[in-house]
Amino acid sequence: MNTEASLKKNTLAKEERLYSTKSIDKLFSSGESFVAYPLRIVYLIEDETCIDKQIVSILVSVSKKKFKRAVKRNRVKRLVKEAYRLNKGVYQDLLHSGGKRIGIAFLYLKNELPVYAEIEKAILKTAAVLSERLKGGKP
Repeated sequence: MNTEASLKKNTLAKEERLYSTKSIDKLFSSGESFVAYPLRIVYLIEDETCIDKQIVSILVSVSKKKFKRAVKRNRVKRLVKEAYRLNKGVYQDLLHSGGKRIGIAFLYLKNELPVYAEIEKAILKTAAVLSERLKGGKP
């Protein structure tokens, strides 16, 4: 039987999304980036932690230049959010022990619509790269 905690574990709540203009500006102005093709990752690790704030906050962006139709842009965003949602435990485990918060922006780079497996591979690669960078070494 499912408990309420297990049902909430795999959701993507509003608190887990990066939506304030101030936070987004800070992320893009002082964050670091790398590419896990077909995604460009911009991230900012902060030491400050609050009990009511999420450990990981995400933002997904798809360029209007690459996909003119909103339907296609929204499909890519849905795929990225779903891949993150199913693998977010990996991200939370990375930061939970260190007492840090992270803001991550996933920017889609490719001109063609992706398949889910391609996006999930990039999401898992992102977790691996962030794990390395948190340990101190840059891959």
